[in-house]
Order: sequence, then C-alpha cells, then structure tokens
Amino acid sequence: MKMGALAWIGGILLALWLVAFLVFKVVSGLVHLILIVAVVFLIWSLVKRGARRLRP
Repeated sequence: MKMGALAWIGGILLALWLVAFLVFKVVSGLVHLILIVAVVFLIWSLVKRGARRLRP
C-alpha cells in the first residue's frame, strides 16, 4: 500500500470519528430533552387525574 492510500484511509477514519462524535453529542442532548418532556407529561397526567377525582 502506498503512503497516500494510508493517508486517505486515516483521513476518512478521522472524519467518520468526528461525525460520530458530533452525532452522539446531539443525540445525547435529544434523549435528555425527550426524557424531560416525558416526565412533564406524566406529572401532568397524574395531576389531571387527581383533579378529576376531587370534583363531585
């Protein structure tokens, strides 16, 4: 293998690593955002259910 081919492979692997790193950072943030939204909806549902029981 020529040195140029190794440089291309190294560059491609580095680019793939960078893309994966950025994607996982974004996905990690989205997972936490979705978790917070789910907890808010769960609490909202429980509060509405409790309010329904208090009405005569």
